[in-house]
Amino acid sequence: MKTLHKRLLTALLPLSLLGAALALPVTAAAKTDRLIIENGNTAVGNEQARQDKEQWDTTRTLRNKVNTRVEKEFDKADRAFDTRDKCEQSANLNAYWEPNTLRCLDRRTGRAVAP
Repeated sequence: MKTLHKRLLTALLPLSLLGAALALPVTAAAKTDRLIIENGNTAVGNEQARQDKEQWDTTRTLRNKVNTRVEKEFDKADRAFDTRDKCEQSANLNAYWEPNTLRCLDRRTGRAVAP
């Protein structure tokens, strides 16, 4: 009976130790008494910042070009509107407004007239 008891103990001891090890929660021990603050200057961060700045400069240049073009078109339409009004109110009976060219023309010669 003692031999059976010894065999049983030798067989169950590793199993009981394994069960106890699995039953205990595993905790990770880390040192948290140090605080590391980086300034953010890394090679990847610097490259990303450079690319962002380059893209911003490119889009700013394109936006300025578009805005300049829109402003020119608006000024052209505004001048044409004023010129048309002057042409239609002109005392010159031969003056007429040409909408395709946005000019005031003489009916007889086809040349531009100052209204």
